[in-house]
Amino acid sequence: MSNPTIDKYESEVRGYCRTFTKTWDTSEGAWLTDTDGEKYLDFFAGAGVLNYGHNHPALRKPLLEYIERGGITHSLDMYSAPKERFLETFHRVLLEPRKMEYRVQFPGPTGTNAVEAAMKLARKVTKRSNMVFFTNAFHGMTMGSLAVTGNEGKRHSAAVPLNYASAMPFDGYLGEGVDTLDYFEKSLEDRGSGLEMPAAVILETVQAEGGVNVARREWVERLGRICKKHGILFIIDDIQVGCGRTGHFFSFEGWDVDPDIICLSKSLSAYGLPFAVVLLKAEHDIWGPGEHNGTFRGHNLAFITAAAALEHFWRDDSFASEVRRKGEIVRERFEAIAKAHPELKAHVRGRGFIWGLASPHHGLADLFSEEAFKHGLVIEGAGINDNVVKFLAPLVIEEADLLKGLDILDEVAGTVAKRLADRNVA
Repeated sequence: MSNPTIDKYESEVRGYCRTFTKTWDTSEGAWLTDTDGEKYLDFFAGAGVLNYGHNHPALRKPLLEYIERGGITHSLDMYSAPKERFLETFHRVLLEPRKMEYRVQFPGPTGTNAVEAAMKLARKVTKRSNMVFFTNAFHGMTMGSLAVTGNEGKRHSAAVPLNYASAMPFDGYLGEGVDTLDYFEKSLEDRGSGLEMPAAVILETVQAEGGVNVARREWVERLGRICKKHGILFIIDDIQVGCGRTGHFFSFEGWDVDPDIICLSKSLSAYGLPFAVVLLKAEHDIWGPGEHNGTFRGHNLAFITAAAALEHFWRDDSFASEVRRKGEIVRERFEAIAKAHPELKAHVRGRGFIWGLASPHHGLADLFSEEAFKHGLVIEGAGINDNVVKFLAPLVIEEADLLKGLDILDEVAGTVAKRLADRNVA
């Protein structure tokens, strides 16, 4: 099924509607409903935007009340009551208990806006231009973010050279037993390496779009030490795996890591409203007034829902603990699926509530998405070769719905395994 009106008038650039061909009408929790009244279970969560599910009542109620009373929607970077409440809540609920000291910058409302602002600031602070990123990284689709993205196809979409950035091997990229940071550190210390001293290193602790590649705690901690030793700013991009996705609000919680800059977006508004922030150490806050701005950096509706989510979900560890518990259910079921279907040649990787079923079969994720959708389940893939089935359900999903979706994936795995076996025979 397609939508003739949208197909006629919208650009060919549209992507997800080619896989998920329904026209969506309503949504609640972990469920999507199309215009024919058919329900689909959501293991996609808006690519990580909807950690708290669709239309959560604890968020919808204060948003509707604010709109109904005529609360200000747009205010650029002027003072507003919702901004004041968000900042106070963010510091009281998140930063102070974790002994994290950061100032908050509001760039444009998307993840790539946050990345662009972070890199621009790092270059301003250090007076250096080069950025270091990691193989298979994804940081956004604007020019600066593409320069620190590894995916060849996405890089080529820029249609111009992407400069002032150097790729380094991510943890595990060179196989087990190899610490890829040996190469990075040697390159920094060897004046013949050709590596220009970077302004900053930008890292996803879990590369979601890159294939659910998980960096080990000790590797990330060592990277932080290397950056500090050489006066390089350390940027953590927590846009997709922050806001609770790894079982903690920040993906590096409890680690001996002290990033100079943190990028947040996607589920930060908690309701699907565009919203991004850059957290920066006070000593790096050297912006002049208006030196980096954006028309929609004062998005008060997002302040309302973000503050409500912090108060509702993050005042203690009970919500995060439940996410971690359910994440173990997913891990165990994914491992069982991999074991039951050796034809997939799959292995499992992930953390918290983001998991991948990874295989050497190119296009495996496309087969899973296509077949799962026939069974009423929305799930996407990841990896440079679309070879990783990526679990990204809302953190609030009811356990019964979670198990229902995992049962569907088990059935789908059998169908996909048979298709692969038939392909090999042919």
